[in-house]
Amino acid sequence: MKTDKRLEMLVERARAGRRLKVAVAWPADKSTLNAVAQAVDNGIIDAIMIGCADKVKETMQKAIEDGRVTLLDVESPAEAAQKAVEVVRQGDAQLLMKGLVSTDVVLRAVLNKETGLLDPGNVLTHISIGDIPTYNKLLCFGDVAVMPSPNLTQREAQLRYMLDMCRSLGIEEPRVSLVHCSEHVDARHFPCTVDYVELVKRAKEGEFGPCIVDGPLDVKTSCCLEAAVTKGIDSPLQGQADALIFPEIESGNSFYKTVTLFAGATIACVVLGARVPLVVSSRGDDEMTKYYSIAAACCAAKKGA
Repeated sequence: MKTDKRLEMLVERARAGRRLKVAVAWPADKSTLNAVAQAVDNGIIDAIMIGCADKVKETMQKAIEDGRVTLLDVESPAEAAQKAVEVVRQGDAQLLMKGLVSTDVVLRAVLNKETGLLDPGNVLTHISIGDIPTYNKLLCFGDVAVMPSPNLTQREAQLRYMLDMCRSLGIEEPRVSLVHCSEHVDARHFPCTVDYVELVKRAKEGEFGPCIVDGPLDVKTSCCLEAAVTKGIDSPLQGQADALIFPEIESGNSFYKTVTLFAGATIACVVLGARVPLVVSSRGDDEMTKYYSIAAACCAAKKGA
């Protein structure tokens, strides 16, 4: 089975300390079942599998017998999503993962104002962690799936969550690039660049803790010192960004698809902002993507505990 050595670091960090429990909504597909089984076998998590009991038993009978996996019976994916949220609210699980169920269905349960997991004033943001063969370290980036077009308040939340994620990976002073198509501020055509200036200023004043934040910068000058020097850009990131924050979902999603298709990247994904980290990988993602996403969610949960 293919593994990605840099993403294995997530596994080691996730395995440290107490073992967390994940509530998995409707684990009907092989990639979810195998990813959870691997995470259980490797001592990362215990699991509450909600729905699809027969399929779970086929894959994880020994873990069920050992008490590492428990089963809850429900009749539909929507009911599974609601039950997973309920299990988390009761404190019986510290992570939530979706199986073969639409992201919309899961997020509807998470965002329910009365019975959900999003506290007033919080926002959700999607963070990807990429092992890109052509880059010299893991690269976090977002948002590619949840937040369409952030305002300044939402961008600040994005930045805080991104810094939290980086620190959960052991990066004490994360280098974060606020991405645009160039390094120029253009209030008329690209108001996001004005937000960037404000966030960079506040980062320099220490509002976000130890970090280096710069922007607007394009992706290449964020991640390649030679490109920055050639363009005459004196950025404190020095071409070594740990994280990229994109201006809106279109550019973030395009970057995600590009590095996975053309650069052979392996990605772990987690949604932050709710009471617990959410693993909402695409239903089409493979076993290893979901496995590493579980590990990433564990890292984030343990950092926030």
